[in-house]
Amino acid sequence: MFQKQAMVKKNASSEKPAIIVKNVTKEFIIPHERKTTLFENIKGIFRPSTYETFTALKDVSFTVEKGESIGIIGDNGSGKSTLLKIISRILKPTRGSVEVNGRITPFLELGVGFQPDLTAKENIEVYSTIMGLSEKEIARNIDNVLEFAGLTKFRDTKLKNFSSGMQVRLAFATAIQREPDILLVDEVLAVGDMDFQQKCLDVFTEYKKKGVTMLFVSHDLGAVRRFCDKTMLMKNGKILAYGKTGDVIDRYVYGVDKSEAQPQNKVEPIVHLEAKEKTIEPLVQDDVQKPDVIKPEQNLGEPSTVRKDRWGNQKIIIKYVKLLDKYGKENDRFNTNDPLTIRIFYHANELISDPIFGIAIYGEHDLQYYGTNTDIQGLNVGTVTGDNVIEIKIPSLPMTAGRFLLTVAVHSRNHIPYDWHDKKYLFSIINTGRTVGIIDLKSEWKLNVD
Repeated sequence: MFQKQAMVKKNASSEKPAIIVKNVTKEFIIPHERKTTLFENIKGIFRPSTYETFTALKDVSFTVEKGESIGIIGDNGSGKSTLLKIISRILKPTRGSVEVNGRITPFLELGVGFQPDLTAKENIEVYSTIMGLSEKEIARNIDNVLEFAGLTKFRDTKLKNFSSGMQVRLAFATAIQREPDILLVDEVLAVGDMDFQQKCLDVFTEYKKKGVTMLFVSHDLGAVRRFCDKTMLMKNGKILAYGKTGDVIDRYVYGVDKSEAQPQNKVEPIVHLEAKEKTIEPLVQDDVQKPDVIKPEQNLGEPSTVRKDRWGNQKIIIKYVKLLDKYGKENDRFNTNDPLTIRIFYHANELISDPIFGIAIYGEHDLQYYGTNTDIQGLNVGTVTGDNVIEIKIPSLPMTAGRFLLTVAVHSRNHIPYDWHDKKYLFSIINTGRTVGIIDLKSEWKLNVD
């Protein structure tokens, strides 16, 4: 009878979600002054310290089912690491509750607890003991840990003589000895060389196959897309979105909800549009100077009088430029292989016949990635005057990641510049796939080729 009751309880427990977070709030007290000496503490009796409260998490609630892999993304300071520390019981919530059903292995701060004056072998023994392994298990695993970390010949070398990369490899190899039910990962892939990162990925892939529940915090959106069934987007201590990984990554990069915006799938290499907006409003950039908003009577100079980043004779003025994402929203961040639309608002001060509009994209070290213009594309703009708009749509951005500068220009058919904005617009690309390198080339593999 007792055995049957125990089995019923076990089955009921196994049906529970792996993690249940209910209304968790975490507050930290930040003092305005620090008392370190006896005199300062005595003085503090008569003048109490002042402090402020910082709320790292605000009423966070979610559930993780067993076997799910959940990504957690967001800007620095959004509360991701604090949340994992609360789930792993390193921190206690100020309010709310966390229920964990299973054995947790946290990969939060690799190497915390390692002693620099102990050897690699001794650190493995100490760390493994803290993890709850028996002496027999520790003795049996030491050689495997050192081999996995690539540190077999450094077995008796003190940790303080290791490079930071060697220490991280040793910590990771030691931490994966236990088979977890729940794995908490916080930016493990942000450290180490490529070989180490691949070993990490292989371990996580194996855990996913075995049905281990994973919470995966990372700024590497490609890794999140690869491992996570669902993803949570956090901002200012709150959950902004929680759902399918692809949808949440788009919400993070583009700031839109797919239920609220429809992608623009129609591809038009270059189109000439009628102007609908008259307000002069340059695109906002992070740290690149905005184009000057100029009046028709201002003189930008002939080609012989060249400014550093803008020149031309002002017969046509580029008033401002918008970079549009796949949802038609103005943006300066894009996913690899997503489209980019460059919309140019301009004013022709007189009748101009067949001006040529062009763009160029530059990466680091002034490397030009791409350049084209209406003449190359075979588009005759015709005669223009007054306010107009022209745009070019790049159907797919092949760059994997990085920050890029955009040049936008208009000149005559005999190459006299009307208005030239040289590298004045900034945008970034986020790698959300698994390709490495600087561009994502489309390729196909074939098996059993004769």
